[in-house]
Amino acid sequence: MVRAAEELCVTHGAVSRQIKALEQQLGAKLLTGPRHNLTFTPTGRELAASLSAAFDQISAALPGTDASEDLIISSPGTFAMKWLIPRLANFVASNPEIQVRIVEDDGPVEFGDSGVQAAIRLHKGAAPSGLKATAFLDHAFGPVLSPALFETAGGTPMQVLRLPRLHSETFPGGWDQWAADVGLALPPSAERSFEHNSYLLEAVAGGLGVAVTAWAFAQADIESGRLIAPWGFRALASRFTFLRPSLAKHPIADRFAIWLLAEGRRSKQPPPSLFETGTFSRLVV
Repeated sequence: MVRAAEELCVTHGAVSRQIKALEQQLGAKLLTGPRHNLTFTPTGRELAASLSAAFDQISAALPGTDASEDLIISSPGTFAMKWLIPRLANFVASNPEIQVRIVEDDGPVEFGDSGVQAAIRLHKGAAPSGLKATAFLDHAFGPVLSPALFETAGGTPMQVLRLPRLHSETFPGGWDQWAADVGLALPPSAERSFEHNSYLLEAVAGGLGVAVTAWAFAQADIESGRLIAPWGFRALASRFTFLRPSLAKHPIADRFAIWLLAEGRRSKQPPPSLFETGTFSRLVV
């Protein structure tokens, strides 16, 4: 059960429930013995042998089933730069035979002719039709700025919010969404736009203003002291999710999904948003 769960990226309880449902549908017992030492019944052994050959034929006929040791992943550029690539050495160390190639893209995922075999996107809800989806990292956002600019502004919320507000073209509504969550009307301020989130973060670190951005993008710069997040981060419903075609058998992609889940669990949680505890409101007053 555990090995099957690892391969399918689900819990072993989910595998157990599926087997019980199959036994009910067939009207036959497929497994026997204690949970820690299950074995096939004669019926289960016969069924497994027949289905394995059929599954092998189906797998051989599907696209993306070659034995290539390459994995091409489409990912938003800033996420790849700030979160994925700095951790990738851990995967390579355990899988030196696999070549992982990152392709920058944050638009609709296109598999097949593009050569992309898997993708990382922000997603919420059920898996898109025809895709396997592994949500591996929570998403949160909040304002960030350089420590020097924070001191220059006096450190109070309304003074900081009068600084130039920066945003990226990929998330132009970030400030409005954050202000609505806080319950504030933003004061008048200059605004500057940047094409990419990576440009935005460098502009913030350079003291050009304050920006609302994702914890996954800013975490490394906050931990190094380049940036600060004075009021924490607010959790969002979407999550960073690993997507791949559900019919194409690609063991390397499934192995990468398991690794992403482990890295997501090891990642530090963002500092909580102060306005969720009422602290922000007291600071504004």
